[in-house]
Amino acid sequence: MSLSSSHLSTTVVVVVVVEPRDQCRRASVPTFESTSSICFRGGLWSSELPSPPKLRTRCVGISGGRSVPEWTYTGSKDETFSDFELDFNGGGDDDDGNGDSGSNNGDKGDDAGEEEEFGPLLKFDEVMKETERRGIAIALPEDMLEAAAKPVGIRKLFLLRYLDLQGSVWPLGFLMRTCSMLRNRMLADPSFLFKVGTEVAIDSCCATFAEVQKRGEDFWSEFELYAADLLVGLVVDVALVGLLAPYARIGKTSVASSTGLFKGLKRSCAALPSSVFEAERPGCKFSVNQRIATFFYKGFLYGSVGFGCGLIGQGIANLIMTAKRSIMTSDEDVPVPPLFKSAALWGVFLGLSSNARYQIINGLERVVEGSTAAKRIPVVAMSFTVGVRFANNVYGGMQFVDWAKLSGVQ
Repeated sequence: MSLSSSHLSTTVVVVVVVEPRDQCRRASVPTFESTSSICFRGGLWSSELPSPPKLRTRCVGISGGRSVPEWTYTGSKDETFSDFELDFNGGGDDDDGNGDSGSNNGDKGDDAGEEEEFGPLLKFDEVMKETERRGIAIALPEDMLEAAAKPVGIRKLFLLRYLDLQGSVWPLGFLMRTCSMLRNRMLADPSFLFKVGTEVAIDSCCATFAEVQKRGEDFWSEFELYAADLLVGLVVDVALVGLLAPYARIGKTSVASSTGLFKGLKRSCAALPSSVFEAERPGCKFSVNQRIATFFYKGFLYGSVGFGCGLIGQGIANLIMTAKRSIMTSDEDVPVPPLFKSAALWGVFLGLSSNARYQIINGLERVVEGSTAAKRIPVVAMSFTVGVRFANNVYGGMQFVDWAKLSGVQ
């Protein structure tokens, strides 16, 4: 415990042990040990202290070839001291590193590592100065302001990325200011939108090519089925990338303070990594059990997205097909696919096959993006993303067709 005091009236009996000359020259803040007790007037402390305090002072000059402390004396003196510090840590600040300060070395190391990667923590005044320096009149999002106003703070890299992205052209700038899910993912991974765009473009092209090859001359007569698949695929592509993407954890999560029946479950899910192979960062560590739980948790989310999109997409297609056939029927009409069976197929396929494949893709992208070549030449990581996601879409499309045949869904 350190106690800073100003103008306290004390009775002090001190025997000063002056450090050797060379040591005082090396360190600007030597410690002078007191071997006697300290008695504060009023009986707040007595001579029964568990360990003698240390009086911290400093060397202020050189006199006759030796360092002279700011004040040294022996004997009893009744005097009022100003601006001195008493340390009752019982050796916590000794040069050997023992005591309380040693137990914080891990936390300090984590903070240093995180500062190296994301920059220093900025408090409210520093955040406001940065926004004023850039001439930005738009207020920061509520959670960022709350983090800046509290001791948590905001990492400088996150703030600078947000200030750059929120000024982008519409609709990106608007979404950065209003959609926290997109904002936090863009702050953690600036290539997030590139990965989403790559996934959508590749999947749409592959799906179109596969549908044309499969349906042949009947492609236009069955166009509603293709449109339904394309619509579902667009939503699914965004979910496939977004659910596994790393995101910036700004401030402290509010889950811990939530109430309700599923409070513990929410807290556990919030502590999971975004993907099985998400990189550990200072202050953000994941155990093996958490990574295993993430696979099943994300599988459940993928399955839910697949089932929901299957219901909507196939439901729209079935309505269009039924409306057309109520007007004109043909012997070449294909049967209307069963709604719930199709939705269940989408859910199972995404929860099992897609979940496993995209977990692996995220792990591979993490390795490539962390390589020296990718850091020097960003195109390397971008090219790898295009290649690995193209191969995954081709394989996944072929696998889905096989699953559909096995389930009897046309």
